[in-house]
Amino acid sequence: MIKIAVIGSADFIEQILSVAPQITGIEIEPYVYAHPQEAAELVRHLKPCDVVFFAGALPYYFSKETREQLPIPTVFLEQDEMAVASSLLSILYHKNIQPERISIDLVDSSFVENVLMDVGIDCAPHVMDYKEMLPNKFDIAKIIDFHHSRFQSGVVDFALTSVHAVYDKLQELGIPSMRMLNPKKSLIRSLQDAKTKAELAKRHSSTVAACYISFPSSHDVPIDNLDVFARKLNGSFQQIDERSFILYSTRGDIEALMETNAFRDYLLNWKEPISVGFGYGDTAAEAEQNAKIAQSFAANHETESCGYILTEEKKLLGPFPKESKVQSLKNDHPELLKIAKETKLSPANLSKIIQFSRSRQSLQFTAADLSDYLQVTRRSTERILKKLVDHGYVKIIGEEMPYQQGRPRAIYELNIPIYY
Repeated sequence: MIKIAVIGSADFIEQILSVAPQITGIEIEPYVYAHPQEAAELVRHLKPCDVVFFAGALPYYFSKETREQLPIPTVFLEQDEMAVASSLLSILYHKNIQPERISIDLVDSSFVENVLMDVGIDCAPHVMDYKEMLPNKFDIAKIIDFHHSRFQSGVVDFALTSVHAVYDKLQELGIPSMRMLNPKKSLIRSLQDAKTKAELAKRHSSTVAACYISFPSSHDVPIDNLDVFARKLNGSFQQIDERSFILYSTRGDIEALMETNAFRDYLLNWKEPISVGFGYGDTAAEAEQNAKIAQSFAANHETESCGYILTEEKKLLGPFPKESKVQSLKNDHPELLKIAKETKLSPANLSKIIQFSRSRQSLQFTAADLSDYLQVTRRSTERILKKLVDHGYVKIIGEEMPYQQGRPRAIYELNIPIYY
């Protein structure tokens, strides 16, 4: 069962509970507020669940700070053109009130404009768009005053509000009003979307992962420290040889580790550099192989401890904890396969060069710029550039003379489409 925490007004919760039985495999955990600003506090007290579903944009934005700390997906019900059209039709049919005699508040006024344009209505209602008030300038009193002043002056006969707390106040003031309708189809579609996002997150988080650690030959291997690290990943290390250990875990555990300073703090425990590789895969064997490849990249950093992650899509992330650049170890685009074949460059180097170009403001660069980025010698960089120049994928466009003596440096420009 996918457990969905629903945060909304009592009326909204009642609507959700009425349609939830139409969707198999979900369980609703309701959290009721009297005012949308209370959503942030409700998020702090959530019981274990798989996804959080907010009644609308207001509680979603008001809880931004606490919501973004959640390790699970969050969604909200969007009041779109379908909600506006259903509400206006209801008022017209049941109250016989024309659109120009209605005041409306909602997040985006374009929804009203689109509905009226689609059905060919020229007259326009009085609309208040509170998008600019979110999330820090929201003032419910302004919305109430918007409806109240227009009703008092006689320019409108009815108020349509998207905020339940505004509706309650308008009723107290004796102003004919209605809450924006939430069409049944929209509720069902949003619940299904919440369920799908939760299932994807679960599947993503439970992907098999492995952690491969290698110690230098001069290093004493402290088993106690390994056990401490293993507990952070909810697993235990197995010894492969005298200096290498492997642990099996999940992608969710490793991503949780990287979101904190725990990995950095762990690396600081070692007097000499160690190399750590994390691998994801559809099977334990694939995860282990990817972890070993990631560890080999970490081992290239001879003067510092670090780690890399290699995903099942052959995306290499790292080096952690310093940075998390992304490069691809797999070439599956026809044009890049052609370049790799012609230049005899590895997919990793091609990916690094493309990432290098994306990271720069200027299209021009020198061998020194690329060498610093690739973390290889100038001679290796110049060999790579020569292959690319020979096949027309890099061109020399000029020279620079940074020093009074010595040879001038060539200025290069990449001639590869970088957004594959």
